[in-house]
Amino acid sequence: MKEIKEKEIKTYGINYAGSKKKLLPNILKIIPDDVKTIFDGFSGTTRVSQALKQFNYNVDLNDLSTISKVFGNCFLNNKNSKEFYKPYINKLNNLEPQEGWFTKNYGGENINGKNVGKDNLKKPWLIKNTKKIDSIRNQIEIWYKNKEIDEIEKDTLLTSLLLASNKVMNALGHHTSYLKEWSKASLNNLLLEIPDFNLYEEKSVIYNDDIFNIIDKLDNYDLIYLDPPYGSGNIKAPSSRVRYQSYYHLWTTIILNDKPKLFGKSLRREDSKDTNSYSPFEDFRKDENGNFICINSIEKIINSLKNKTKYIILSYSTEGGGVDSMENMLKKYGKVESFFIDYKKHSMSSMKTHGKYAHDRELKEILFLIKF
Repeated sequence: MKEIKEKEIKTYGINYAGSKKKLLPNILKIIPDDVKTIFDGFSGTTRVSQALKQFNYNVDLNDLSTISKVFGNCFLNNKNSKEFYKPYINKLNNLEPQEGWFTKNYGGENINGKNVGKDNLKKPWLIKNTKKIDSIRNQIEIWYKNKEIDEIEKDTLLTSLLLASNKVMNALGHHTSYLKEWSKASLNNLLLEIPDFNLYEEKSVIYNDDIFNIIDKLDNYDLIYLDPPYGSGNIKAPSSRVRYQSYYHLWTTIILNDKPKLFGKSLRREDSKDTNSYSPFEDFRKDENGNFICINSIEKIINSLKNKTKYIILSYSTEGGGVDSMENMLKKYGKVESFFIDYKKHSMSSMKTHGKYAHDRELKEILFLIKF
């Protein structure tokens, strides 16, 4: 494929530590010419799937995250024009603000620029915006329960709410702590806009499950793209920690609207506790044979998917545990090309030896292309 610049790729999402927005041109560049169908196994906020669909690939996707299903339906499976959503967005923007569950738990006051909640905890939004979140989320649910909107239409309106809430959030991306002082953006009024989606004739199949649970359901694809969550490589961090469940718990709660039990100073969902959830992909420990558990998990996926596709592109990072042994493991399954992405220089070069990873501990991205 020809060289594609980042500005030529139109994708949308919220602040997300695992975002592949800047990596998209590199991913598109290394896709073999004979590829038409792609499965995105860890789709996150769907930026990669959005880009692939934009460049005429047929894409199916999966992720445990609820936001992946919502964004997937909005940006990949929409059947309505943007005009269809205009009266719904106008109605939601003009609702009377309500003081509900989100305001009680996540609304803060602006006292001389300081972020102060009634419980003396820092908050992600000003009360004026949580009141709008309360009223908007309740109305979307009413429409859906009354069958005035279907699932895709509901997910499109939820996408609009998530994007708008993200713009006025008083945090640096993660939902595990909030800023002491209100940022300039957080002082703005929450305002919904119609998401800038495209309409596609070919709809995407969207799974919302553990990838190991759906392997038998998958058709044969020309290429499978894998972007598993990375182990931090930090031996001081708890190995049970699932970053994405804790980092983005607010999006989960807005989507589910389930008013969960909360804990901690950032009022996280109880089901995002380190002790309640576990991801082998983020487990940097070694097993009894001296192999990284995270690498074992990736190998298990590769072995399970090798008969489902001609190619796999695997995203990984020098931050990930066991990166030095990754290429040797992959070579057991097929021909491997490794591409090193230097964000500072905005360049990509082919990696000839995996040993180079060990000598450069700056945060870099690596793309492995495996041909079976």
